[in-house]
Amino acid sequence: MTGFIPGFDSDGVVTVNRVILKPGYTVEDLEERVAMLCENVKTYHSDTGFVGGMVVLNSGMISNEGSTVGQSVESPLKDREALIITFWRSFEEHEASHRSDTFQPLFEQVLELCENGNEEIAYRQLWSGKAYSPAEAAEARAAKERYAKVA
Repeated sequence: MTGFIPGFDSDGVVTVNRVILKPGYTVEDLEERVAMLCENVKTYHSDTGFVGGMVVLNSGMISNEGSTVGQSVESPLKDREALIITFWRSFEEHEASHRSDTFQPLFEQVLELCENGNEEIAYRQLWSGKAYSPAEAAEARAAKERYAKVA
């Protein structure tokens, strides 16, 4: 399925930065610095490879239904760990954005609050999809039931 991230082709690149806040820094510090960085990327790189992105914060909740390691009830990194996820047309365009004079000072400010340094990993997309509409979901369930009886 396509269209989950408009404009992101299957041959694009997804990058993920994992940030763990140093003691003494707050989520608000992270939000402010990352907002400045993201605004810069949108402004200067939307026409040079940047497709979109998101920043997610560890909520502390751990799914015991979806986890196979232990049965924790709360992550010790709650409100300290964030992922900065970006979508690019190519890895080369992503790398060029990091060499930008406007990007580097803002990137350094984000790194100042990282306990874990920084490692940005690039991934290739294997699948993406958005939820069905209620009508599409009903049709999908009906098709499964119809064809499960045939098999």
